[in-house]
Amino acid sequence: MELVEVTEGDTAFFVPVQDADTDFPPGTAAVFFNCRMELNRDATVLFCSCIEPTPKDYLDSMGATGVRGLRIAHECGIPVTINDRDPEAIALVKKNIEHCGLPIELVQRDARALLSERRFDAVDLDPFGTPAPYIDAGARGARRYLFVTATDTAPLCGAHLKAGMRRYFARPMNTAYHAEVGLRTLLAFVAREVIKYDRGIEPLFCFTREHFFRLHLRLTNGARAADRTLARIGYVHQCKTCPYRYESAGMITQQTSCPECGKPLEPIGPLWLGTINDRLLLARMQEHLGIVKLGTRKELANLIETCSEELDTSSHYDYHVLAKWLKVSPPEIEAVIGRLREGGYAVSRAHYSGYAIKTDAPVNALDKAIRIT
Repeated sequence: MELVEVTEGDTAFFVPVQDADTDFPPGTAAVFFNCRMELNRDATVLFCSCIEPTPKDYLDSMGATGVRGLRIAHECGIPVTINDRDPEAIALVKKNIEHCGLPIELVQRDARALLSERRFDAVDLDPFGTPAPYIDAGARGARRYLFVTATDTAPLCGAHLKAGMRRYFARPMNTAYHAEVGLRTLLAFVAREVIKYDRGIEPLFCFTREHFFRLHLRLTNGARAADRTLARIGYVHQCKTCPYRYESAGMITQQTSCPECGKPLEPIGPLWLGTINDRLLLARMQEHLGIVKLGTRKELANLIETCSEELDTSSHYDYHVLAKWLKVSPPEIEAVIGRLREGGYAVSRAHYSGYAIKTDAPVNALDKAIRIT
């Protein structure tokens, strides 16, 4: 396996050079390294540098090259265990540990087996594809923090409906706000896997970016914590004919009709309702951005700023889609936001789309703000 040295953040390590004859995506080899996930890893390094209390130890459960665990150990000073079941990955991670001179524990196990036997203060699940088969083990093996990446965006967003139903026991819908649906479907699935152990979750920094979803969660203990988490699960009821929708808490849904056009409303979910970020933590992360060395600092700063201002609604309105619906030319988005605020409504952008407007305004108020020229 031919290797090349790269640097990410403040950590230098080796990754495989892609073999042109392999079937892996461009920029990868048999031991997977995805340079496009640098922001994902930067976000976790920054998070672990700011979260209180700091994790006592951290498991990179699917190490591959080991980059995530290497960076947490080197840049955050947290004791790290790196695990992978593949012998080629283990050999490369061992080389990278020696290259970095870090006291990292290396384990070769199936992540689910390892998490059935040992517990870690922070557990990071970053599989290739869906994390669904690993969440139960993560819920049992994580003492305080659970981090999850999902790259199967199509099933979570409703584009591959049956796959989403099989993996996440939910019925997503491919709406204009599908990124929000995918993120909250994943959150609700993790919540349901955790609460069966009389534990709860607190979302701290959760976001979607291009081809992945990323969750940073605090786990809490006790039946009351589980009940609080259960109360945050519900549905968005969406009209498939017009833009009307509403949210409702609870695991049970009832068939209702759209008050605007009379058509049946389609339930989307179960979804996580309410806040997905800890704004005090985001403020600390913003302050800390200038201290840590991050290759995606500018993108991450914009992401954190938008997340800190974002409303907690479980859907957004794409104002270009609404303008098309109204058969008018869309004005500047800031003009629409300003008109809604002047009307006394709460309104914000969304971190995953430049055309998204989150607001508590009714559809007719949003229509009026878009129609004004």
